[in-house]
Amino acid sequence: MAAEETVDLFIIGGGINGCGIARDASGRGLSVALAEMNDLASATSSASTKLFHGGLRYLEYFEFRLVREALIERETLLRAMPHISWPMRFVLPYHHSMRFEGETPTSKLLNVVMPWMRGRRPAWLIRLGLLMYDTLGGRKILPGTSTVDLPTDPAGAPLNPKFKKAYEYSDCWVEDSRLVALNARDAAERGAEIMVRTKVVAAERDGAAWLVHIEGADGTASTRRARMLVNAGGPWVGDILHNRVHIDAREGVRLVRGSHIVTRKLFDHGKCYFFQGTDGRIIFAIPYETDFTLIGTTDMEAEDPDTRPVCTDEEKRYLLDFASQYFKEPVEEDDIVWTYSGVRPLYDDGAKSATAATRDYVLKVDSAGGAPVLNVFGGKITTYRRLAESALEKIGEHLDVAKGNWTAGVPLAGGDFPVRGVPDLVAELRSKYPFLDDRWALRLVRAYGTEARVLLEGAQTAADLGRDFGATLTEREVAWLMDREFAREAADVVWRRSKLGLRMSAEEIAALDAWMAARLTEDG
Repeated sequence: MAAEETVDLFIIGGGINGCGIARDASGRGLSVALAEMNDLASATSSASTKLFHGGLRYLEYFEFRLVREALIERETLLRAMPHISWPMRFVLPYHHSMRFEGETPTSKLLNVVMPWMRGRRPAWLIRLGLLMYDTLGGRKILPGTSTVDLPTDPAGAPLNPKFKKAYEYSDCWVEDSRLVALNARDAAERGAEIMVRTKVVAAERDGAAWLVHIEGADGTASTRRARMLVNAGGPWVGDILHNRVHIDAREGVRLVRGSHIVTRKLFDHGKCYFFQGTDGRIIFAIPYETDFTLIGTTDMEAEDPDTRPVCTDEEKRYLLDFASQYFKEPVEEDDIVWTYSGVRPLYDDGAKSATAATRDYVLKVDSAGGAPVLNVFGGKITTYRRLAESALEKIGEHLDVAKGNWTAGVPLAGGDFPVRGVPDLVAELRSKYPFLDDRWALRLVRAYGTEARVLLEGAQTAADLGRDFGATLTEREVAWLMDREFAREAADVVWRRSKLGLRMSAEEIAALDAWMAARLTEDG
């Protein structure tokens, strides 16, 4: 695209908000270019707890609008992507002996009204919260709350026997980084230009347009013109605002590091746990990638978005000790197989603690100096589609947007099958491609949905899929991810488009990296 050509929108940031806005805008006929300085979902959007959920604990902060919107979205999204999102049941063990601490409005009230109750939430408060959770969003697909007798239920087997009762409610899992890649792909198929490993160095107003100066991975510099700029930089939104776009805005972000640990498999059933701490915080313990358990998250203040977030020894110990209060067998450091950490760019609402900071999103347009820029603050993965719709409302005040909201109910690539249709798809693949075992077939369906048929088309044996890189990852699949999902390096494939890095050796990953680099060179 030459410098003199002008697109409607230039989006900075290839996380879920940037890609969600790109998809929505492209589907409304706007011309869109998006630049991501690393890989898609390389920061916050691949480091979440991987849940489509309403946010049960946000009710304590009276964030009823956010929770209601998220609960409604939960089922809307589930229908549109049943391959990368699926229902899960969450078990919340009840404490008979409680203390109450924390900084939520509810905890402060309880500290005054019931000073003898400090720490975890009382049963009546949990039941009230779950009643609201079941009804606020007009739930249709997911089952409601029930009570669990832990001594007789399989969910109680791995827990400390002091827990006798639990509440069980519904939420959903989502493959977060695949969600980003599929939104980017959908946007590209609708005409958007998606540029990965492309950094926005600076942007300046030129009358009614923006001049956006970018630099590719090879150092090549170029300039693009756009009628409107969208700053969806996530943790870098403040840096982009002040240092690259040079706008003096009062709004800002609060950077909060959230860390997770992945351990050996701690329980055999498919339900998740919701654990309460004596500090007023909560963590989840979730079945993960068949053979593992995901535990998280923490809430720690962060300062510099350019400092790579890591799960510190202190955070590991916190999560291990927290989980060990609930499980029958202590969770030890030797059980950890992997950790990951991300920085959440929360809207800075002046909350006293990171845990209390709002998870809602704020959209602000600056057009005082000429061409408009939309700055995206905060947000959560469950409400990304609604955030994009709200962004298009703001954009529509400055650009001609002829089409209205359209994304609700429109499936992402591969998601055109029923919510409960995964077993049937797996059986179909196993029948047509006998060289697939159950685990391989399920992995392909969970990643590609109905498009797994296209990926496997014509293969009679596993050898027909090309080189085997390990852990069922084949040459044909890697080529698919490079050609359709913007993968450029091994880490893009084994840690974001999948989690096969948990099963591959360092040597296998290095060999994959070399093969991808050679293929990119051949393709020019």
